[in-house]
Amino acid sequence: MSENETGPKGPNVSGSEADDRNPWSYIVRGMWRSPLGLLGVALTTVSITLMVVGLVFDLLGLVSNPYANIFTYMVLPGGMMTGLIMIPLAGFLRRRQWHKFGIPREHLHINLSDPKHRKFLIGFIALTVVNVSVLGVIGYEGYHFTDSPYFCGQVCHQVMAPEYTAYQRSSHAKVVCVECHIGSGAQWFVRAKISGLRQVAAVITDSYNKPIPAPVEHLRPASDTCQHCHWPDKFHGKKIKIFKHFTNEEQEKPEVNEMALHIGGRNPESNVFEGIHWHVSENVEVKYLAADVKRTQIAKIKVSRPDGSTDEFVKSSIEMPEAGEDEWRVMDCIDCHNRPAHIYDMPEDVVDFGLLSKAINPAIPGIREDSLIAISGEYATRDEAREKIGPALMELQYKRSGDAMQQYRPDIEKAGLYLVEGYLGNVWPETLVLWGTYKSHLGHQFEEEGYGCFRCHDEEHENSSGKVVKQDCDLCHDEPE
Repeated sequence: MSENETGPKGPNVSGSEADDRNPWSYIVRGMWRSPLGLLGVALTTVSITLMVVGLVFDLLGLVSNPYANIFTYMVLPGGMMTGLIMIPLAGFLRRRQWHKFGIPREHLHINLSDPKHRKFLIGFIALTVVNVSVLGVIGYEGYHFTDSPYFCGQVCHQVMAPEYTAYQRSSHAKVVCVECHIGSGAQWFVRAKISGLRQVAAVITDSYNKPIPAPVEHLRPASDTCQHCHWPDKFHGKKIKIFKHFTNEEQEKPEVNEMALHIGGRNPESNVFEGIHWHVSENVEVKYLAADVKRTQIAKIKVSRPDGSTDEFVKSSIEMPEAGEDEWRVMDCIDCHNRPAHIYDMPEDVVDFGLLSKAINPAIPGIREDSLIAISGEYATRDEAREKIGPALMELQYKRSGDAMQQYRPDIEKAGLYLVEGYLGNVWPETLVLWGTYKSHLGHQFEEEGYGCFRCHDEEHENSSGKVVKQDCDLCHDEPE
């Protein structure tokens, strides 16, 4: 075997060629002949190219697929970083193998007087600037992408479809999800992203809860989120609310109820907090102890007033589990406004709005009752509901009066399409989100199930002196003046 093949200057290297080489030359040139080095260079080059292409497509709005953005902002940066790590690792492993071929392991050094070293350093700095710039832009855009409602609602579309659909029609539709669910600051951002990894794993393994619960204990305090826009000091006074309802007997002229809600706040004339917002006013602290995770059974209430006095009201008929004896919660906005951006309608709401907006022709005999039956039916999937609601309504109308059904057939078909839209906007049988799954604590619409104001205002929470939390209607509303 000749010296040129396995001699002290390295394998397959002639003496004159080897003499011109230094340790840097062996490392750099060797990386191109190493499978690991070639893979690192290829992975870095492909990743950075696709990232730039994906970024341009996203900024120009040419791609609207959330998974394409995940690939651009999350997968490709990981590939690029992996490739950048593999390149020097290949050089390091190459250097460790020199002793096998008798190549001296000289100390690596940079000699700026050497033109080759200068070119190498300039090239290294240029590539580093390019890499850092691309990663910086991708990281910035990726940060905003992961904080967007589009990401929250579309990436896990099957899981979050109910909440995203309700959010899009809410009064908070222009407020991004993270403003309420995370808020500002690095601490809550990191906590949310770590929690998100657990949730991604649950989605991949299909081990997430169905329906998804809305536990208030994991939310950031409303003082850090809601009160950036809404604050108790703001005086609202009274607000007139108008409620319109139809009945099966009277579906053309609605019952109209008007009431003046005592929203309250700090009254500028008396400088005193009043009305409903007194519960979260300055220097007043209301704490409660709930016996269940849905907060429908309130066992104890503590009230601390500005004058320093305190009261504890207890409902003796509720037994607290031992594990929850110390889980007091300070009352804030979310305790009443528990569905501020994800409000679901009930079947009566959908049908009554259809009659009011004339999407359902109120002149059709029995259309309200039949609409409620059709939209409230049990359907295994949304596709089944889409196919069966319209025919079900038509069949009910036919049984009621064949002549009337033929007379109003186009209007009944239109009503069927409206009912399908209403159903699909509120019900997801596949994830067990049904009518009434997510109820509101505002008012007392679901009082029989323990929701709303009467959780505390029930005349049954009593303090040591016999005083109770009142249930008087005029505490919260009265007739408009």
